[in-house]
Amino acid sequence: MEIWPFNLRHLQAVAKIARLGTINAAANAVNLTQPAITQALARLEGQLGLPLFERRHDGMAPTEAAELLVPRIEAALAHIASPHVTMARLRALLALADSGSYAGASILTGLSLPSIHRAVNDLALAMRRQLVERKGKAVALSDTGNDLARSFRLARVELETGLSEIEALKGHETRRIAIGAMPLSRARVLPAAVTRFQRKHPQVRLSIAEGSRAELVDPLRNGALDLMIGALRDPLIEAELSQQPLFEDQPAVFGRGDHPLAGTNADPSELARYPWTVPAHGAPLRDTFERLFNEAGIEPPRVPIESGSVMMIRQILIDSDFLTLLSPDQVAVEIEAGWLARVATPPSGFGRTIGITTRANWRPTEVQREFLSDLEAAARDVPGRRRS
Repeated sequence: MEIWPFNLRHLQAVAKIARLGTINAAANAVNLTQPAITQALARLEGQLGLPLFERRHDGMAPTEAAELLVPRIEAALAHIASPHVTMARLRALLALADSGSYAGASILTGLSLPSIHRAVNDLALAMRRQLVERKGKAVALSDTGNDLARSFRLARVELETGLSEIEALKGHETRRIAIGAMPLSRARVLPAAVTRFQRKHPQVRLSIAEGSRAELVDPLRNGALDLMIGALRDPLIEAELSQQPLFEDQPAVFGRGDHPLAGTNADPSELARYPWTVPAHGAPLRDTFERLFNEAGIEPPRVPIESGSVMMIRQILIDSDFLTLLSPDQVAVEIEAGWLARVATPPSGFGRTIGITTRANWRPTEVQREFLSDLEAAARDVPGRRRS
């Protein structure tokens, strides 16, 4: 069920009815007449296919559907934070942001060009902000427009989540979980959690986007992802994000199967004689790599190739004397096949905290909470891992 046929003011009225208990009180709060709110509620219940309230002599009692939907409406309105936003204006600005042009927005939504122009212009006038800047023949959102689009995306996510919960209540499973998977999470923990979850909820769609933290953090902020799994950052510099540790991972040094140092548990001075491939600066593994040598009083060896791709690193190691620092889980198959071998194990204290990153104000649905529980269970089941 799409959010666009719904009226934001009517949704706000429903939220007020739920919080204030009567249509009269809600009418005063949203500046609508009682008949108008009554009609709006009837229309909304018709659109949803479920009653939102039980009509009682002492007021309106929210049904289970309203208990699911109202918090999502309130969260969406908090992101929108303006009485001047209509559903049409919200849709037009998001389409312009996503497509990069008015023509693209028209194609994306199926609305006419004049409708898109009018909605965006009316929103800018009502908010007294410049939302769009012209750059020659092209247009782009201003900084204010981009900030507003991010808030609108989060509002859209809240409303879509609320509607999916309503559909699930009716027996039509439309819920989905969008997961950002950083390299280490893909080795064992995330696949184990996914299979565990899917046995219980085969109808829930799981969408997994792979990438580095730098590639995934903006989609997480914008609401395109629900959560991100991988190495946590300490300290966490983004105030709008929240982290939950799962376990501690102990990386090791690896080289090709017949590397001169294979099986020796080489010390840092020996490791420093060879070239390395590790992720770029800013990645936790790069910090661990540099600390390994700095704490031994040795200049870190050169890194001619910076990469966070395990597939790329694997092939580089197989064909050369390069070394790398990885979790044993990430190259378990290669070690078993004899392609790669452990060269050294850093001392304790060089581990990474692996966990879940979400938006700080994220309110998981029931199935999302179950998936989080399955992630925790999968982390507990990984052999030799210490829970954080």
